Amino acid sequence: MVNITFPDGNVRQYEDGITGMAIAKSISNSLAKKVLSIKINDEVWDATREIHTDASVRFLTWDDTEGKTTFWHSSAHLLAEALQALYPGVQFTIGPAIGEGFYYDVDLGDRSISSEDFAKIEKKMLELAKQKNTFERSDISKAEALAHYEKIGNKYKVELIEGLEDGDITFYQQGDFVDLCKGPHIPHTSLVKAVKLTNVAGAYWRGDEKREQLTRIYGVSFPKANLLEEYVHRIEEAKKRDHRKIGQQLGLFAFSERVGSGLPLWLPKGTKLRNILQDFLMDEQRKQGYQMVMTPHIGRKELYVTSGHFAKYGEDSFQPINTPKEGEVYLLKPMNCPHHCEIYKTNPWSYRDLPVRLAEFGTVYRYEQSGELNGLLRVRGFTQDDAHLFCMPEQLADEFKAVIDLVVLVFTKLGFSDFTAQVSLRDQENRAKYIGSEENWEKAEQAIIDAAKEKGLKTVIEYGEAAFYGPKLDFMVKDALGRSWQLGTIQVDYSLPERFELEYTGADNQKHRPVMIHRAPFGSFERFIAVLIENSAGNFPLWLAPEQVAILPISDKFSPYADQILKQLQEKGFRASVDYRSEKIGRKIRDASMQKIPYQLVVGEKEANEGLVAVRRHGEGDRGTVNMDDLFAMMQAELN
Repeated sequence: MVNITFPDGNVRQYEDGITGMAIAKSISNSLAKKVLSIKINDEVWDATREIHTDASVRFLTWDDTEGKTTFWHSSAHLLAEALQALYPGVQFTIGPAIGEGFYYDVDLGDRSISSEDFAKIEKKMLELAKQKNTFERSDISKAEALAHYEKIGNKYKVELIEGLEDGDITFYQQGDFVDLCKGPHIPHTSLVKAVKLTNVAGAYWRGDEKREQLTRIYGVSFPKANLLEEYVHRIEEAKKRDHRKIGQQLGLFAFSERVGSGLPLWLPKGTKLRNILQDFLMDEQRKQGYQMVMTPHIGRKELYVTSGHFAKYGEDSFQPINTPKEGEVYLLKPMNCPHHCEIYKTNPWSYRDLPVRLAEFGTVYRYEQSGELNGLLRVRGFTQDDAHLFCMPEQLADEFKAVIDLVVLVFTKLGFSDFTAQVSLRDQENRAKYIGSEENWEKAEQAIIDAAKEKGLKTVIEYGEAAFYGPKLDFMVKDALGRSWQLGTIQVDYSLPERFELEYTGADNQKHRPVMIHRAPFGSFERFIAVLIENSAGNFPLWLAPEQVAILPISDKFSPYADQILKQLQEKGFRASVDYRSEKIGRKIRDASMQKIPYQLVVGEKEANEGLVAVRRHGEGDRGTVNMDDLFAMMQAELN
């Protein structure tokens, strides 16, 4: 018999060799129909795989990220099976699940696939899915695996297998398709009810531009047809909300090949937007006792070797900067934390001084591959709303909870109400990859778990996702289209204080190591603003809009009155401008609407004679003609 522990802590006994699917059926048939894979301890398995040891079990469905990953991985195999039927002799390489969907890289020889071929491939995939073929897992020796692929002439799989250890190789088969694969997979193909191929592109074998050119086919699949319909609608809506398109339309940012790929240029309105966000966070940080610091954009290589960032980001960094002095090497900084450690070291600290909270809007640089750049979402130079807190171990819990409050405040203020906090803890089995004492880790992990619980956060625990230096709390935010983004993060670090030999004098008059908290509520301005644009479709709340009011005189004759209105608005602290163009009022209104300016004030003869303004609210239309006191009250109500 084996003891199976469920997520609620209950334990049941089952016969040795029971499968996850059989366990699910023992609970309810309705549950079994939803199961895509299972999680055995910390590893995702096929639901049909036998269990021979005591284990904790969690059932993974479409509602779980890992369930979707299993579904899309199996769909990649289904795509490959369809390609095998439609394009005999096609050579397969790798076909993983990705963030939303899957792809497969294939070598078609002298043939090609375009979007015009998608319909027939999708049709074939669904035909094969209806056969309800199971995904059969088999352990294969290295010799057998090599012989299989050498026989059919697939040099790509041979190369992959040559890099694997004997005894650690598995094949999966569904229908007539066999693939080298670690799995896991869904129980059978008929769970796939809807398929859409989304793109075809070129890709180099193993990402090496000197290797073979392959064809990469992207797709997405669903267990229900209506989910595909929702997906298509969401994609169309996402295109309308694309931050690159809206950013250009609103004049927020731009890119220049002459400046360099992945290096955004912030235009006046975009800079204003950044400054508003920065001022908002600086004000909140001031209330919580943060001190602002500034550090250089570069540092000596030795700084990042000491911190460990050179080993972590070396390959993703820009080339070292060699100075005229022989042997002196600098790097564009990949992170701000080493600099903040050096700032901490400039003073001797007592336990009475702690916690020390250092904050910086610091720009860092990483050389992302050109194919991975994506507007503001993935850039090579970005500014983090970074802060590092140095505290005593007994202060850790309170400081962590205070940072949670700050992150939640930021999200609430910016309209992100749907978020999950991911508690990232150590691997339960392998402790060797982490530094620090067992005692400190247990304190840190428990502090995060307790703090998240006390604050009432919706959480998920992920074992094995902790940083090597400590556990963390990552905030996964859903936008208006239901997409999930990782934005804010809070991390506990025992490593850098050790590496930089940071100290404080305790009440016992002895030297002690502080604990370090890394936190960034926005994450980076670039990524946060990209998500903010797409979440709001560029319709920023009044307090955040770079331009809050557009004053639209009907003709040049009323420009002097428009100037009076402008002055009154500016005296009240509102960001406003006058459209002095000799255009018809309809054109001015359309242009202000395209710029998504919250308030548009139309002024003509009646308004000028009576000291009024005709108010239009973007997205709502006319709000009537009011005097300035009523206008200020109307706008102030939105700001409160």
